[in-house]
Amino acid sequence: MENIINWMSEPWPWYVAGPLLGLTVPILLLIGNRSFGVSSSLRHVCAACVPAKIPFFSYDWKAESWNLLFVAGIVLGGVIAASVLSDPADMVVAGSTKQELMALGITRFENLLPSEIFNWENLFTMKGLIFFVLGGFMVGFGTRYAGGCTSGHAIMGISNLQWPSVVATIFFMLGGFTMTHLFLPALMRLAGF
Repeated sequence: MENIINWMSEPWPWYVAGPLLGLTVPILLLIGNRSFGVSSSLRHVCAACVPAKIPFFSYDWKAESWNLLFVAGIVLGGVIAASVLSDPADMVVAGSTKQELMALGITRFENLLPSEIFNWENLFTMKGLIFFVLGGFMVGFGTRYAGGCTSGHAIMGISNLQWPSVVATIFFMLGGFTMTHLFLPALMRLAGF
């Protein structure tokens, strides 16, 4: 059992993780003609919890309860991965990326999120307002405006040969590059780095 946990706690190579993620699409389609995506689950939660008669939330959300279970499984898997299967080794970051991040004030590379930004102490500060609140709003707005999240478009939409998903994925990537190279340095200075 210990060997299995050790094997699972190591980073999986792309040729294992990629096909496993890719197989999610046909499995969901074959099991019940379901689409892979996570962003619609927030709408289902709001429809279930908000008693107001808002037209956007007035639909049979119970028919989509499988999506809520899917998201709950993702959260549970993340908790298990972080608590039981975590890799104690430092995250490997390319040297050039490390230098660029250090120039922005990010010096710790022990996890997937820069701990100088994403920590509990920053939650109610200007950094938290910029990176948590403003960033969260922009992600939510972009997801709603694009008609789905990156996983829904890039994995499900492209595999179904949907042209709008190809366009959305191209602009997700362009937006990420633009944010990283043009806006992130200014935001880091604004947040006090």
